[in-house]
Amino acid sequence: MNEIVKYVGVILLLVGVVIMLIPAFTHNASNGLLLTGLALMVIGYIGHIVINKRFC
Repeated sequence: MNEIVKYVGVILLLVGVVIMLIPAFTHNASNGLLLTGLALMVIGYIGHIVINKRFC
């Protein structure tokens, strides 16, 4: 279980990147999608740091 928890932050970062790529390919730049992608990337980045300090 700890192996999966270590990668939650990285998974959130990747999901945020994929969400930010959707408007780039559909040529429909929606602020909601961009803000959601940004929020997931920031949460994933901070989460990755916190989780690695706690579990490693």
